[in-house]
Amino acid sequence: MVEVMSESLIEQPITGESGNFPGEFIEPIGQARQALVVEKTRYYVARAEQIYQKKFSPLPIQFDLSGSAAGMYKVWGRQHCIRYNPWIFAKYFDENLEGTVPHEVAHFAVDQTYRRSSVKPHGIEWQRLMHEFDANAEVTFNLDLTGIPQRKQRRHRYRCGCQEHMLSSTRHNRALRRKGIYHCVNCGEKLLYTPMHSP
Repeated sequence: MVEVMSESLIEQPITGESGNFPGEFIEPIGQARQALVVEKTRYYVARAEQIYQKKFSPLPIQFDLSGSAAGMYKVWGRQHCIRYNPWIFAKYFDENLEGTVPHEVAHFAVDQTYRRSSVKPHGIEWQRLMHEFDANAEVTFNLDLTGIPQRKQRRHRYRCGCQEHMLSSTRHNRALRRKGIYHCVNCGEKLLYTPMHSP
């Protein structure tokens, strides 16, 4: 089973250690705000169903994502879900409600409409749907993640056709076990592992 994931990543400046100590983390969003995110997600799913004139399969929504990704559309086998980061939503609720929610729903709708192997994660189909949603089709946000819990993981170098990427140990291990495939959000090419001692 191969996991295909598309994420709304937060680009953060590299500043060394986060400076977070126990007790300095912000609180994740509560049930009331989670309900608003679920409502907004369902709104965009309904819009996508109108646009594509088809009914999509049910979409589970979870608030269990951590790290620097604000959202993730995850597919494994015939199952799928959208995962949201409740800490990033707590710090930047409006930005994520208007940006991350349509971003992840667009991944879901494109996946439900086209053959997975025939489209790029942020390809023309995804961009068109984001335009239909009147949403910003930017792939990443540039926001300060101070106070957001971050896991410290070793990074592994990958390359695509246009740049170098540093993947976490979790993603690296998924790729090695052929449980995850990662693509560059700029050029759409598959990321290839390049050990650190390689040129």
